[in-house]
Amino acid sequence: MKICLAASAGGHLTELLQLEKAWQGKEHFFVSDKRLNALDLAKKENVYFLNCPRRNPVNLLINFAQAISVFFREKPAIVISTGADTAIPFCIIAKIFGSKVIFIESFCRIKEKSLSGKIMQHFSDLFLVQWRENLNFYNKAEFCGSVF
Repeated sequence: MKICLAASAGGHLTELLQLEKAWQGKEHFFVSDKRLNALDLAKKENVYFLNCPRRNPVNLLINFAQAISVFFREKPAIVISTGADTAIPFCIIAKIFGSKVIFIESFCRIKEKSLSGKIMQHFSDLFLVQWRENLNFYNKAEFCGSVF
């Protein structure tokens, strides 16, 4: 069972790395964008770097093409993601082609939905939140507590 760990570099990737016990000892790879902590991670892990959309339609199309290529190269059974924009197209592609998708809403989102959360509540098999308050505005969410 291969696991994809998908997160934009920076804080989203930092949150995902807190869950190392979930994939430790299992075949896995990462999907992220080229920023400092992801580049450091690539020194010891298999990381695919995708174009960061940044709400730009052309960059989003490039990201989707790259994500499709990586998905069919790796064929993960499960995708675990903490968002954000770099990871979301990969999650959607994975769901369309039969992978299970676990999405964890960002720790910094307490009183409102993130854009990633708004999208992924429809594409995830398991949607987890780190704050009980989030249960008020995500009807599909399950409370998991903080990853930190």
